[in-house]
Amino acid sequence: MEPLTLTTDRLVLRTVGPRDTEAVYAACQDPDIQRWTTIPSPYLPEHARGFTEQMVPDGWANDSMFTFGLFLPSGDLAGMLGVTMRSPGVGEIGFWGTKEHRGRGYTTEAAAAVARWAFTERAIDRLEWRAEVGNTASLAVARRAGFTMEGTLRSAIDNNGTRRDCWIASLLPSDLSLPSTAPYLPAPR
Repeated sequence: MEPLTLTTDRLVLRTVGPRDTEAVYAACQDPDIQRWTTIPSPYLPEHARGFTEQMVPDGWANDSMFTFGLFLPSGDLAGMLGVTMRSPGVGEIGFWGTKEHRGRGYTTEAAAAVARWAFTERAIDRLEWRAEVGNTASLAVARRAGFTMEGTLRSAIDNNGTRRDCWIASLLPSDLSLPSTAPYLPAPR
């Protein structure tokens, strides 16, 4: 699929490329991003180049990962968000916010917009969010975006060679009053 651009009230969500390598590299020097995400640490210039010049375009080209940079109207990078396809109809959302733009709701705004796009344009019927146990900032974004907590998965994330437990939550089209592409029969309660 060709990359596309989405807009929200305050953001332009677009793919990143070579022109964004320096901004991605600078953002990923933040110790919190290195601690709570699975990016390489230390994060080197070649990691940023590989991300913006190969990983992101390849993901769009083969429909395996849809990555959006979160940009303010000024052009400043406010964060990154991606949906990685895990199986037919199931994607996993991941995100981070730049240090200087955290706490303003940008990531939540982007997550809501991309979830709606994934459900209506990419035939996704389940969007999962996972984060290492203890990443309360990511948990807050997921909850504000409407995700339902499902539990803790033991040893489910590899963060720089160390297995860690993670929280998991999901968002379904019906949570946003949207139709699913396949019927869904919830378990009786």
